[in-house]
Formats: sequence, C-alpha cells, structure tokens
Amino acid sequence: MSLHRRGRLRGCVGQIMSNESLAATVAYCARAAALEDPRFDPVRPDELKEIAIELSVLSQLEPIAPGEIESGKHGLMVSNGRNRGILLPQVAGQFRWDGQRLLEETCVKAGLSRNAWKLPETRIQAFTAEIFREREVPAEPNYSSST
Repeated sequence: MSLHRRGRLRGCVGQIMSNESLAATVAYCARAAALEDPRFDPVRPDELKEIAIELSVLSQLEPIAPGEIESGKHGLMVSNGRNRGILLPQVAGQFRWDGQRLLEETCVKAGLSRNAWKLPETRIQAFTAEIFREREVPAEPNYSSST
C-alpha cells in the first residue's frame, strides 16, 4: 500500500506473505502506511483530502537472473542474510531505471552494497504486480465551483 500526497510518496507499507484475507491485509497496510512508516510523520487528518491510494497486489516471487530483469515489468526482492529489500515494478518506471539499476537500488534498499547482487549468497527474486490506483489528487486543491 502506497500513499501519495501532491504526487510524492507519503507512506508505504506492504506484506509479502500473509495468512489473513486480502481485505484484512489491505486494511492493515493502509493503516500502517498512514501511521507507522518510519520514514514519515503520521498522516494528519487535514492531509486526507490530498492523499491518493495505490495498491499493488504482487504475484508469487520467482528466482530471476540479473539479465532477465525487465524494467517496469518486474519488481524485485533482494536478500542476503538478515537483509532484505523490495522495490515495486512501478519504481523503475518512475525513475527511468534500467533492470541493472533497479537491481542495484534494491540492494541499497536492503542495506547492502550496490553490487551485492553479484555475491553467490545473495538471492534475487522477481514479481509482477497488479496495480490499483485512485484518481490522481491534484497538486494543489482546486476549490472553484462551476455553478
């Protein structure tokens, strides 16, 4: 679950695996993205009218070779020991990254070096996502009426 305000990320929390229903998982992630993402202050009630919600439902994780990564199609999970990083498929498109850059940035998100994907103990897995978005919230609210 990703929350955006004025076109910028405002919170993002997800779950790769869950024993809960999709509805319960979405509700949990929405609340956590709004209130518990450690990168952001909790969403305030006065911000809600400007928040756009984006939901990404992920496919199964599958091992992938670095040369098979398709930017904009694949999201990645890179793991090595206790470190793990995940980037959604739309991130590469947003930043115009190629597959290798997506792989490097996923390593960085995992707290690893950019080239950790070359280590034999690093696991690279890919997924695709079905993405559901609300309509875009305007950068600046338009309160004019046409009456």
